[in-house]
Amino acid sequence: MTVATLAFAAAAGATALAFSTTILAWRMRARLSRLSDGFRNRLDVQHTVLGELDAATSAFDEAFLAIEGDTVRLVWGEDTLKTVAEALRIAAADTGSAPLVIEALAATSKEAADALKALIAEGKSCRFEVFAEASGGLVSAQPKGITLVVEGRSSGATAWVRLAIASAKTSLSSGPFAQMANRLPTPCWVVRDAQLVWANDAWLKAVEAQNLEQAKTDHLGLDRSTDALVNEAGEQNIRREGFRWLTIEGQRRAFQVIAEPLADGYVCAYAIDVTEAEESREALKRHAKAHDETLDRLEDAVAIFGPEKRLTFHNSAFESLWDLEPAWLAERPTHGELLERLRQKRKLPETSDFVQWKAQELEFYGLTEAAPDEMWSLPNGRSLRVVRQPHPLGGLLLLFSDKTGELKLKAQFNSLIQVQRATLDQLNDAVSVFGSDGRLRLRNAAFDKFWSLSNEDMVANIDFAQMAELCIPLVHDRGFWSELKARVTDTDPVARAPQTGEVKTSDGRLAQWRTQPLPDGATLVAFSDITTRRALEQAIEQRDLALTESVRLKRDFVANVSYELRTPLTTIVGYADLLQRQANAAEADPAETRNRTYLNAIQSAASVLARSIDDVLDMAQIDAGEMSMSLSEFNLSRTVAAALGRQADTLSAKGIRFDYTGLDITALVRADQARLGQVLDHLLDYALRNAAQEGQVAIRSRKDGDTLTLEIGYTGRGIPYHTQAHIFDRFVGRERGGPGLGLALVKALVELHEGWITLESEPQSGATFAIHLPRQSGVGHEVPEPVRTPVADQPVAEVAEPEPESAGEDLPPEARALGLTAETFAQAKKILGMA
Repeated sequence: MTVATLAFAAAAGATALAFSTTILAWRMRARLSRLSDGFRNRLDVQHTVLGELDAATSAFDEAFLAIEGDTVRLVWGEDTLKTVAEALRIAAADTGSAPLVIEALAATSKEAADALKALIAEGKSCRFEVFAEASGGLVSAQPKGITLVVEGRSSGATAWVRLAIASAKTSLSSGPFAQMANRLPTPCWVVRDAQLVWANDAWLKAVEAQNLEQAKTDHLGLDRSTDALVNEAGEQNIRREGFRWLTIEGQRRAFQVIAEPLADGYVCAYAIDVTEAEESREALKRHAKAHDETLDRLEDAVAIFGPEKRLTFHNSAFESLWDLEPAWLAERPTHGELLERLRQKRKLPETSDFVQWKAQELEFYGLTEAAPDEMWSLPNGRSLRVVRQPHPLGGLLLLFSDKTGELKLKAQFNSLIQVQRATLDQLNDAVSVFGSDGRLRLRNAAFDKFWSLSNEDMVANIDFAQMAELCIPLVHDRGFWSELKARVTDTDPVARAPQTGEVKTSDGRLAQWRTQPLPDGATLVAFSDITTRRALEQAIEQRDLALTESVRLKRDFVANVSYELRTPLTTIVGYADLLQRQANAAEADPAETRNRTYLNAIQSAASVLARSIDDVLDMAQIDAGEMSMSLSEFNLSRTVAAALGRQADTLSAKGIRFDYTGLDITALVRADQARLGQVLDHLLDYALRNAAQEGQVAIRSRKDGDTLTLEIGYTGRGIPYHTQAHIFDRFVGRERGGPGLGLALVKALVELHEGWITLESEPQSGATFAIHLPRQSGVGHEVPEPVRTPVADQPVAEVAEPEPESAGEDLPPEARALGLTAETFAQAKKILGMA
């Protein structure tokens, strides 16, 4: 909290203290007024009696002495003079004792002697008191008994001395003032020469004294600092005030102590209880501090100007907003100076007459209530909301809220709403948004068209029930509208869950409705005309059934045709084999030689036809999803050897050299052996058909992680670029003979192994097919050097054994498993260089 704020708070506390003291004085004055009125009534009644008895009372209470030169005579008050003489221990208590009384008074003190001497010699007036015991004897330390008031005046050559007897006890303890003071709740006491003379009941209660005599005897007091304050007032004869915390009846209380010096050395002191005022001031200070701390944490800039139009408080947001120096703000500039500084920094709204604008700003100090909010557009593009309201303690409170971002967001929001409306209007679905109160917030043009509504029907903020009444002619079911309303207005998350349904309108349309809760508590309700879609769905379902039926018929047709083709094909192959054996038996006959040529052609054509039929059946089975893989671990090299054995004649006829590089001949792979052999057959067949005369065909195998890669490449005619992307499609690779399903079947079989096949080809440099089979961890390993084998009919130097098995020997199990003859199997092993 700044010094200015503390000063302002202290001034407020002093004002509160003065106000509470004034209230207490008013209360005391009212009470005294009531007492005074009572005494005045009594005095009026007794005024006449007192007037009649005035002379007699004076005779008993006072005595007048006249001094002329050396003569002292009694004018009147013989009884009073006698009492004074006895108190002063003068034996001759008669009318001749007047000179002795004057001498005794002069002997009481040097001050009294000087005063009487000045009165007789120079005619100077005097007044002093003498305290004496009633039985006689002067007492100066602690006066008791009677108090003799001596008053001297001169008249011409005569000096008059008035002797009045007043009892101190009676005057202080029994008088009206004492009665009034005893009724005060505030401690009050009288001190003379640092000695307690009188105290009221509140003071006695505060010091826990039974009576005044005990307080005097025990030298009791409120505290030392209070006694020192009262004594200082008596010694310096000036009014003194002080603030003290005192413990009264076990409670710590705050008092404002005031000491007033009176005549003749008396000091009247009283202590006003200001505990509540002090606590209120402390509470006000804490409240002001908390208020300042709260304002300092606000994002809005706050500034408070006091009644003198000076800055008394500002929060940190105020400094940041206006970029003002803290040191300059600490000097408490005036409101006008602040406006001047902000104008220099060009941080105020642009105005043609700044002087008039500034005067209007300073006129807000006369407000009795908050002024209307105002928006400021600053030169830097910022927009501020300015709030002005009078401060409870006087002055003006200013609050500046930066609305730049809010206005920007509002503009963006309005723009989004417009875009949203325009977007919704382009939708074919009838879309509406209802708030949680069930009132329509937003709708598109399709909504009005769907329900045949006009702009006159759709009033602003129409209720859902009213909207439902407008839609009843198309959907008569009121239960439907009641359920839909519950989904819009119900706060239960279960009821507000997204829902869909269908309803039929009276004009024959089928509508699909759906509800979707929105983040702001609103609900989106959309209706779609699905009449045409339902008709299309039914048509598609019927077409799908027809297509399924056609596929079934095609599959059945292919199966039946394949069966019908296989039956005569088997007969042709059987008789061709029989004729071939007969022709082989008669080798010398030239006619039989010609017949063998014909029989070889028949057997070759039959083999191609059987293979084509198998491809068609396999593809049909794959299309129907009925083909399954029989996975097992087998020797890869033997499977490759079997595929090469089936192509051995073609290799020899075209003089093609074959290379094999890759896994060891003992390596095992996991796949369907028959289907992998089928894949190799098709790829080798394609490679041999497109390889150049005396070209090269190579098979390479390797492992990449747990994936087995088989590459089948050849040199010769490649695949054109425009054909490569569709080479694995059906019937694309067909050039002569066969149904054109070879490469498509290869791709399908590899994908059944969860693998894939790729192609790399240059039009004049041959092509390479790569088969990738995953999940081959733990099988196979690489061999460092490839095994190269010349054409099939040439000897292999690398292989020392075994010799090819003759056709007459028993067929090896491997050849029998692969469907090869002993001669073909031996030739394949020779090509691969297998031991």
